[in-house]
Amino acid sequence: MRKALRWLLALTVLIGTLGTAGAATAADATGTDGTTDIKERLLSIPGMSLVEEKPYTGYRFFVLNYTQPVDHRKPSKGTFQQRITVLHKDVARPTVFFTGGYNVSTTPRRSEPTQIVDGNQVSLEYRFFTPSRPSPADWSKLDIWQAASDQHRVFKALKGIYGKKWISTGGSKGGMTATYYERFYPRDMDGVVAYVAPNDVVNKEDSAYDRFFAGVGTKECRDRLNGVQREALVRREPLEKKYAAYAQDNGLTFNTIGSLDKAFEATVLDYVWGFWQYSLLKDCDQIPADAKNATDDEIWNSVDTISGFSAYADQGLTTYTPYYYQAGTQLGAPTIRFPHIEKQYIRYGYQPPRNFVPRDIPMRFQPQAMRDVDTWVRHNARHMLFVNGQNDPWSAEPFRLGKGAKDSYVFTAPGMNHGANVAGLVPEQKALATARILDWAGVATSAVQADPQAAKPLAKFDAKLDKRDVQREMTLRP
Repeated sequence: MRKALRWLLALTVLIGTLGTAGAATAADATGTDGTTDIKERLLSIPGMSLVEEKPYTGYRFFVLNYTQPVDHRKPSKGTFQQRITVLHKDVARPTVFFTGGYNVSTTPRRSEPTQIVDGNQVSLEYRFFTPSRPSPADWSKLDIWQAASDQHRVFKALKGIYGKKWISTGGSKGGMTATYYERFYPRDMDGVVAYVAPNDVVNKEDSAYDRFFAGVGTKECRDRLNGVQREALVRREPLEKKYAAYAQDNGLTFNTIGSLDKAFEATVLDYVWGFWQYSLLKDCDQIPADAKNATDDEIWNSVDTISGFSAYADQGLTTYTPYYYQAGTQLGAPTIRFPHIEKQYIRYGYQPPRNFVPRDIPMRFQPQAMRDVDTWVRHNARHMLFVNGQNDPWSAEPFRLGKGAKDSYVFTAPGMNHGANVAGLVPEQKALATARILDWAGVATSAVQADPQAAKPLAKFDAKLDKRDVQREMTLRP
């Protein structure tokens, strides 16, 4: 994968819908034996410790640490503390295993499948994102199998408490993570819902992205975006002076990427991608219509709003070193062309992930990793749902299903970006997807089983739990 956007969309994306009768309404205080408090049951798991409990009406929310092996192949070679959260509803309800692929949120949030099934939610921080990082950090132990094995151990530890059906989910890198987990441990989950999950099978072949940018949205919108991007590079000298002052004022340094000039170009080249990832076609009205006659400040502000000039400073890169490491070792990273910009204005092009990881961390790309996952999904997918966005660049290389797939689906939400979800699908697909999720979770009514069009989320919309949480972060990534 590759750098992508200054906003990190935590894809706990939900559209409010009234629940159906019979949904669970309150968090139970006891376990299945009717006597043991849920906190006690969680803390009775070997290696589990409490960070804090936060109150939330109808739930209990726990932030926990769980002791994991640094290397699941050699568990005696050291451990680290991995952060997880548990949004507890009722042990009699199904459980959704949420993975964001990055840091875990310690604020109660509910993913869309959790709202649909009215269940519990277990959320896991991805290994090597602080504080869930081994010390010392052996970066060779950051790969998709090790991460899937983290999930497998968490699932095994919690299955004794949450004994009903389990569904894994995640958006973007989290959707990728849920898919990789299914590939390596296909017997754990009863269903998978992967949102906007990129599938870069052949790292060096990225023409799908060029075709996407040539046709996305409208010509008027594309021309506006392309004009601003080109003009920013034409005006490199005055804008880099502004950038240098900005960096000094904010204490930014550029040791990892190598220079302010490289950081400037990387930020500008992310501009068009960034717009389509997290903006909608209607937002084109905010882009300067006549870039050549716009002021320097107008060009700067547009690029900064969408890409973020802190993105490729050391301070913006450090948090996401684990992502860039994985992009340069297994996940892959797209390289796109810029036919609207003359060659003399582009010095570096789309830079590889190696440029965003400190040089003392060794990296070697493994081309077989994504090919293996893609082949497995095509021939072995079972109870898997992939939801993509029509206007999302990352959906240009999606997962696809082959003849061996069973009860699995790939749907695209029209007009939606990297926040695409089930609620944004066309009505027939929305109902079918909801019905399959309910069925996989073991909570589909007979009416839904007879007619998928009757399917609706079981839990009522909650403005806080189901908030579309867009956080302005400093880097571009899936």
